[in-house]
Amino acid sequence: MKRSCGVLLPISSLPSPHGIGTLGKEAYGFVDFLAAAGQSYWQMLPVGPTSYGDSPYQSFSAYAGNPYFVDLDALVRDGLLTAEETEAYDWGDDPGKVDYAGIYAHRLALLRKAADRGWDRDRRQVEAFAAENKGWLPDYALFMALKRHFGMKSWTEWPDADIRLRRPGAAERYGEELAGDVRLFTYIQYLFFTQWEALRTYAHQKGVSIIGDLPIYVAMDSADVWADPGSFQLDGENVPKEVSGVPPDSFNADGQLWGNPLYNWDAMKADGYGWWIRRIAGAARLYDVLRIDHFRGLESYWAVPYGAKTAKEGRWVKGPGMDLVGVLTGWFPNIRFIAEDLGYLTPEVRQLLQDSGFPGMKVLEFAFDSREPSNYLPHTYTSHCVCYAGTHDNAPIMLWKDEAAEEDIAMARQYLGINDGEGFHWGILRGGLSSVADLFVAQMQDYLGLGAGSRMNTPGILGGNWQWRLLPGQLTPELAEKMAAAARLYGRA
Repeated sequence: MKRSCGVLLPISSLPSPHGIGTLGKEAYGFVDFLAAAGQSYWQMLPVGPTSYGDSPYQSFSAYAGNPYFVDLDALVRDGLLTAEETEAYDWGDDPGKVDYAGIYAHRLALLRKAADRGWDRDRRQVEAFAAENKGWLPDYALFMALKRHFGMKSWTEWPDADIRLRRPGAAERYGEELAGDVRLFTYIQYLFFTQWEALRTYAHQKGVSIIGDLPIYVAMDSADVWADPGSFQLDGENVPKEVSGVPPDSFNADGQLWGNPLYNWDAMKADGYGWWIRRIAGAARLYDVLRIDHFRGLESYWAVPYGAKTAKEGRWVKGPGMDLVGVLTGWFPNIRFIAEDLGYLTPEVRQLLQDSGFPGMKVLEFAFDSREPSNYLPHTYTSHCVCYAGTHDNAPIMLWKDEAAEEDIAMARQYLGINDGEGFHWGILRGGLSSVADLFVAQMQDYLGLGAGSRMNTPGILGGNWQWRLLPGQLTPELAEKMAAAARLYGRA
C-alpha cells in the first residue's frame, strides 16, 4: 500500500431527502469531494441489511446489500417510482440523524412498488444476477420472506420447526407459498448491486478505492447461520453452545458480550475453509480493501457460555490462525487486507499479524491514554501500518477533547505541538498525516471539527447509535482544498 490517506464515512451518513444516505447523487458527490481533497480511499462500515439495533455489524446476511441504501431518486429516473410516491412518507424531521423507525415503516412498501413494476421488464437481467449469486441469494431471499411471514421474529423463534431446522421439503414448500416476497427480496438485491457497481466504477475513475469492514462474526439472526448451521457451534436444536465477546479490561469491568455464534472451526477446516473463501469472494465484489474486524479472534477468541449475563464468564479458545489466513491469501492474492489488531494483544497475536503480512492499526486517540502504556504514539510506528485518528467506535476528535482526562489532552498538545491557531482537531490530524504509516484515515467528523452529537457508535450502549449524518453543504470546496494541501504537504496526495 503506497503512502496515502482516506476518510471514514458510512453510506448511511450521507445527506439525502429520504431519511438515510444512499447510493445516489450525494454518494457521487462525496467521491468528487474525496478526489478534490487528495484522498485515495473511502472507508465504509459494513453495507449489509441491518436488524434490531440498527448496527451494521449485526446483519441479516454477510453477502446482501442494505435495502435502505437503494437510491429512490434513481428509481424515479428509471420509471420504477414517481417523485410523488417517494415524497408521500415522513422520513424524519432531523436531516442530521437517521430515522430508522420511519424508514423501517415505509421503505419496503416503496421498494415493492418498484419491484412490481420492474420485475417483468428486467427479468432477463435479474435472472442473470440471480445465477451469478446462486451461492447465497436464494437462501437470503427465502430467509427474509420467512421473517416477514413470521412477524420479523428471529429464525430461532419461528414456530414451525420444520423450516426453522430446514428439514427436507420445508424450504421448497415455503418457497412456493412465499414466492412473491422471495421475488421482492431478489429484485431489491438486483437494484442494490446495480447501483453499487455503478458507484464503485465511478469512484475508480476518480482515483478513489473503497475500504470495506468485514466483521469477524455474523449475526445469529442471519441467513448465513440459518442456512448453514453446521459451520457454527450449535446444538441439535441449533441453539448456540457458546457465543462471542471480549474479556474484561480497564475500560469495561464486565467485558463485552456480543452474542454472535462461534464458528465450528474443525468443520470449516475439513471443508478447506470453503465458507470463508465464499465470504471473502462476496466481500471482494463490494470492496477494494478489506479491514478484518477483531483480527485477534483468528488467533484465539473469547467464548462465553450461552445464556451468561456478562462476558466475565468466558474463556480463551484457540482459533485457526495462519491455517485460515494462508488459505485466504492464497485464494485472493490481489485483495489487500487490513488487520484490526486492537484490544488484548499477546505475543501469539503479534506473531500472527507478522506472519500474515497484513498491516495493523494504530489509533491516535489511544496514544495519549494515561490509563495504560501505549504503542500508538507515532514515533513507535513502522510504515507498514494504518493510522486512524479514531474509529467509528471512538469519539470524534473534538468530542474526545471534551471527554478525555485533562492529562491525556495535555499530553497530546505537548507531543504534537498543537497550537490554538491551527485548531485542536487539525493538530491531531497533522500528527497522523505526518506519521510514517502508509495509510492515514480519519472520520469525516474529524475534518469538520464536529463534537457533541456527531459520534457514530458508543460500544456497549444500546440506542442512539449509527444515526449521525452529514448536512447538505458541509463539504465545501474550501475544506477540500485544505485537506488536499495537507495531503500534499505530507506526501499522501
